[in-house]
Amino acid sequence: MSFLKSMLQVVFLGASLTMAAQESTVSLHNSTHTRTVTQEASSQNQDPKALLKEVSQKMQSYDNVYIDFTYELYNKEEQVKEETKGNLHLKGEQYLLQLMGTIQLYDGNKLHVISNEDEEITISDLNEDTNWTPSKLFNFYKEGYVVTQDIEQNISGRVITYVKLVPEDENADVASILVGIDKESKHIYKQIISQKNGTDITIAIGQFKVNLPISGSLFTFNADDYPSFYINTFD
Repeated sequence: MSFLKSMLQVVFLGASLTMAAQESTVSLHNSTHTRTVTQEASSQNQDPKALLKEVSQKMQSYDNVYIDFTYELYNKEEQVKEETKGNLHLKGEQYLLQLMGTIQLYDGNKLHVISNEDEEITISDLNEDTNWTPSKLFNFYKEGYVVTQDIEQNISGRVITYVKLVPEDENADVASILVGIDKESKHIYKQIISQKNGTDITIAIGQFKVNLPISGSLFTFNADDYPSFYINTFD
């Protein structure tokens, strides 16, 4: 699963959610974490798909969204732990993602991938197999996943309900997606993607802002801003 896809999935669900999202325990979904968390609070029965729908609808009600976040990749067996920060602007089908020195700008028509390190820009149509538009992400959970209620946790006075999504495709690289939702605000608190190769990806949001006054050119690519960059264009 690409980072953009996982990042937008976090956002699709509600926003604030993803904010604090990555923090704490990378393996929240595993048995050890489950034992620890269930001692703090027990989950309560409710329709997890209905909860995701509420979060999705709230997210779609915003004119635009801005989040900054921490992205953590962790694999215990390989002794790999990487952490980086980024930010995302989202408005309708348009988005601007900045992460690890790379910018992904989708203006609703073309995807622009800008590498500052390589001084190279790739412009192409959006590949629906590898890139998702926000509107598709808003409803990704409706098909292809077994959705169940997971644990419930009390964090600093906030009740966080976890929903677990397991791909129906046995050949999928992802084993499960665990989404923590603030029960009161219906915003996403955390997302943990567990891959079958033992890697956990956690996305934690630092700031979540909505309906900001934004420039009309925010999602517009201007080649003049990159005079020394090599530009590859694919139709």
